[in-house]
Amino acid sequence: MIMSRIEAPRDEVTGNLLDRLRAGLPAGAVLADPDVTASYGHDMASFCAAGTPAVVVLPRTVEQVQHVLRTATDLRIPVVPQGARTGLSGGANASDGCIVLSLTKMDRILEINPVDRLAVVEPGVINATLSRAVEEHGLCYPPDPSSWEMCTIGGNIGTASGGLCCVKYGVTAEYVLGLDVVLADGRLLSTGRRTAKGVAGYDLTRLFVGSEGSLGIVVRAILALKPKPPQQLVLAAEFASAADACDAVCRIMTARHVPSLLELMDRTTLKAVNDLAHMGLPESTEALLLVAFDTPDPTADLAAVGALCEAAGATQVVPADDATESELLLKARRLSLTALEAVKGTTMIDDVCVPRSRLGDMLEGVERIGGKYGLTIGVCAHAGDGNTHPTVCFDAQDPDESRRARESFDEIMQLGLELGGTITGEHGVGLLKKEWLAREIGPVGVETHRAIKQVFDPLGILNPGKVF
Repeated sequence: MIMSRIEAPRDEVTGNLLDRLRAGLPAGAVLADPDVTASYGHDMASFCAAGTPAVVVLPRTVEQVQHVLRTATDLRIPVVPQGARTGLSGGANASDGCIVLSLTKMDRILEINPVDRLAVVEPGVINATLSRAVEEHGLCYPPDPSSWEMCTIGGNIGTASGGLCCVKYGVTAEYVLGLDVVLADGRLLSTGRRTAKGVAGYDLTRLFVGSEGSLGIVVRAILALKPKPPQQLVLAAEFASAADACDAVCRIMTARHVPSLLELMDRTTLKAVNDLAHMGLPESTEALLLVAFDTPDPTADLAAVGALCEAAGATQVVPADDATESELLLKARRLSLTALEAVKGTTMIDDVCVPRSRLGDMLEGVERIGGKYGLTIGVCAHAGDGNTHPTVCFDAQDPDESRRARESFDEIMQLGLELGGTITGEHGVGLLKKEWLAREIGPVGVETHRAIKQVFDPLGILNPGKVF
């Protein structure tokens, strides 16, 4: 049976642990100062418990990761893998007495191959760094989470993250061709391949993508690349109601348009971004829809979509004049979550994805829930995917407000399931949504997950207590 909880090691075990780790790691790669290790305790999620790690290790090679896992297995000590800790579900939070395995020092781009259109990278490579490197070869790596300037490829793989361009280009899972993974006992497993297609054996690569470090430690990834598209242009459409904006989304998709980006910001979000960055966004509107095309003739595509927005009731449709203005609008969207956090100091960021046809019902329900609990809840969304980010703003020092925030968060997830959606489109389960994952996948699903976990991690030392 998988261990549901691993006790913190005794002092003598901790001493033995440090000695064992240092025997196979370079000087400076083993951090044991409590003040330092405490800073690695958690990611960016609220309402998620974080323990005290026994040690933080920063390996630079595959062999060093293997040494860490062999040591952890021998001593029965949990291992919590971390990237940049930009996650929003508590998936990177430390457990008491664990080894925090920070992969940020494994940050090399090992290969960029323009012929095969792939890159081979270590897990600590920053998303934006990879994007800029492949751009020099006329290529692009499409997945672009809002935290792309900070988040790592390993973290993106661990949570199967998405981004602003998913509506056209898809999510991280669609770009991972193969992985090298260190298993719990230190063995190295290679999955997938470098070829454009291949169906030999089970798709273990997809199994690891989104597993949040609970099955193995990704130490190398083979990633598919796309030709660099033309510079995209963005259109901004204002609406008197979120329902009208969602109607426009449905019209755009029904008309078979393929925008490179289709994003929504509600009035609360627009005001928060203006307060933070003074960008002059329209606060009088109830919803702002951003639509982008990176086609050979984006002006014509934007004109056609603009007409659809007007037919849905847009009060104003403004296409950007050039790339600079387009980037300014996208900057506003990327600032949304940071801006909402500044409203009250703390946020709970939901990640509910619903069918596009139910997007309007989702936003209407969130507004109703915010009123019920007397809370500010801003919504930004990857509208083209139906992936909403209702963001509950609250004062963490106010116990009653914190309680209402948690209850509203749960009601939003319940609403998403009732609308035929999922509890997470790209942020992962972590600690925050364990209970809700069980509700979504059911008892047979949970049993199957546990059986898979047993195969890869029979001692239960990899990121224990997360996901399910």
